[in-house]
Amino acid sequence: MISALFVNAGNYLYNLIVGRILGPTAFADAAILITFLLVLSFIAMTFQLVTAKYTVIFDGEVEDSFIKYITKRTLIVGIILGIVIVAFSKNLQEIFNTSTSLMFTIFGIGVPIYFVMSVNRGFFQGNKKFVELSITYQGEMLSRLIITILLLYLLSNMQSSIVISIGILISLFFSLFPYALKKAFKPVLTLNESQKKLVIKFFILTAFYECTQIIINNSDILLVKYYFDNYNAGLYASLALIGRVVYFVAWMFVMLLLPAVVNKEKEGLPHGAILLKYVGYISILSFTIVLGSYLFPELVVNVLFGEAYIAIAPLLWKYALATSIFAISNVFAYYFLSIDQYIPVIITGILGITQVLLIIYFHSSLEEVVIVQIIAMSVLLVVQLFFFFLKTFKKQKTELQ
Repeated sequence: MISALFVNAGNYLYNLIVGRILGPTAFADAAILITFLLVLSFIAMTFQLVTAKYTVIFDGEVEDSFIKYITKRTLIVGIILGIVIVAFSKNLQEIFNTSTSLMFTIFGIGVPIYFVMSVNRGFFQGNKKFVELSITYQGEMLSRLIITILLLYLLSNMQSSIVISIGILISLFFSLFPYALKKAFKPVLTLNESQKKLVIKFFILTAFYECTQIIINNSDILLVKYYFDNYNAGLYASLALIGRVVYFVAWMFVMLLLPAVVNKEKEGLPHGAILLKYVGYISILSFTIVLGSYLFPELVVNVLFGEAYIAIAPLLWKYALATSIFAISNVFAYYFLSIDQYIPVIITGILGITQVLLIIYFHSSLEEVVIVQIIAMSVLLVVQLFFFFLKTFKKQKTELQ
């Protein structure tokens, strides 16, 4: 948790520095790359969570077979996705109104590395090797922060979006260490059909949920970039970065939640109390951040991004509220995901699509974009709470009978 705080603070500092150096207009392009990196992290998280879960469940040679199985398929998916991004870089430039397509090409080259890195992290997470897991995150964060700042000053004549993409690509190599997937290339027994079905079933469920995460977490930035000019898109990107503090801090609790719940489920022990404990932590954190954003919006924006972004200050607490509601509902969703409950994941997907449709129809101003997100996320949280208490009530009723 300490490491996660350090990494999130470093990633946040990276965004703040880049935003200050570039200003709102140029930052709009950089924010697209940062958003693409977040999208990539959610896709790759599917492989990380699958790896984490089944390194808990499988032991010995079966675990070795699983690592080989998942690493091979992860690498194939990463290569295919990287090729697609490179091939359609010109189209991406047109869709998101960026100054160059080369930034997408450089980004696409790094995609396979990111996917292999995620399996590596999943192995550490599932085996509760949190020191090694922390090092991979710190290596990525520190290298991207230091290299990008150096490149922005050394290559000041180069387009900033290209410099950002180079910094991201180099940082991915650092994130591979320490490397634990050597056994993935050793000759081992293959998984049997029933084991493969277990893995594939959880993979599909997790992939679906991570897609909803992509939609909810990033669709607003991409749609704002599409509907608004670069200045307003840059302002909104800074708003999103400030407002998402609570989400990134909440993620460290999710990293601890999944292996703990899977272990309890494996042993047949109750695990609802673990969920409620983490929900309590995140609720307190969320309330503190929303209150601070409401009381001191201009101070927060001025200190973090500077005077050029001050116009976005009135929306800060509203965006923080939307993100806080989503962060809390997200903990419930990952809890259900870890115990193979499908309905909450499907509900999250429906609300994610609803959010996109609301923004498409209601985007007359940046404030309207934020308000429709508050509405969608509030509905999502209410439904998640209802499902949790309904399941808890049914379980207690069954035990009494």
